[in-house]
Order: sequence, then structure tokens, then C-alpha cells
Amino acid sequence: MTAAMTAIYPGSFDPVTKGHLDVMRRSSELFGTLIVAVLRNTSKAPMFDIDERREMIAQAVSAEKLPAVTVTAFDGLLTDFAAEVGAQIIVRGLRAVSDVEYELQMSLMNRRLKPGLETVFLTASEDVSFISSRLVREIARLGGDVSGLVPASVLARLKERFGPGVEGKA
Repeated sequence: MTAAMTAIYPGSFDPVTKGHLDVMRRSSELFGTLIVAVLRNTSKAPMFDIDERREMIAQAVSAEKLPAVTVTAFDGLLTDFAAEVGAQIIVRGLRAVSDVEYELQMSLMNRRLKPGLETVFLTASEDVSFISSRLVREIARLGGDVSGLVPASVLARLKERFGPGVEGKA
């Protein structure tokens, strides 16, 4: 791997978590450019719309001072998007063994669709390996404290939606 490569970190990021930011930070240190590509998936009903997710990620990336990271949205095939932006690498984070089977299948399919497009898997740092967007949404919806799980930009949006309980009890 060389610092001259462009990598894509795709996902729904609904919402972006500190685990996602860990992968972004580490990926941006490995590659010259990291494009965080927010998937516009019409088959899902996200908590936050595409513009909200892009904005929250951009705010978090700015707060983390990650200058090699850009944020955009895409729909369609990831391989087509990779060709459009000239990316050679797809970055995927792994939290648990249960992630491996799905991610391996996607990696092989992407390579079949676009030979030469490689997938790099980064294991989550242990302090964030338990965080998932699904759990954050559920805890916030039920009034639990998610303040240690998400960046400030996300916490503010969750407070707007669910009330102040999402940042802990006084």
C-alpha cells in the first residue's frame, strides 16, 4: 500500500459512530485520499436522510482533523462509483467474527465486478469494537445514554430527535 492510493469507505452510516471514525482515522493514515461514501439505499428506511448523514460525518471528520478525508454520497454499484472516483481500495471495518462472512462475500463479488479493486479489512479498535449504528439507534430511541458512542455532531441530532436522555442522566 502506498500513500498515493485513493480508498473508499462505503456505508450507510446511520448514524456515524466513534467506531466508524476510528476506521476513517486509521484509513486516512494508510492512503493518500479516503472518500467516505454514504450509500443512498432506497430499500432501507434510514433514521437520518442522506444529507443529514453526510453533514454529520463531515462535521465529525472536521472535528477529528482528518484533512485527507472527503465525504460524498452515492447510489448504484460500489464498483461503478470506485471507477468514477479512481479508487483502487475499498475499506471495510470488522468488529466481530460475524462480520467476516458477509464482508468476504461482498469483497469477492466486488473483485469479480471490477478486477483490481481490492478490499482492505481493518479490525475495530477494542475500545469501539462493540459499537454499531443499529445499537446506537435503539438505545437512543429508548432514551439511553449514547454520548460515549457517537461524535458530538450525531449526539446533537439524536438529542433533537429523542430528547436530552441520549447524553446521560443528570
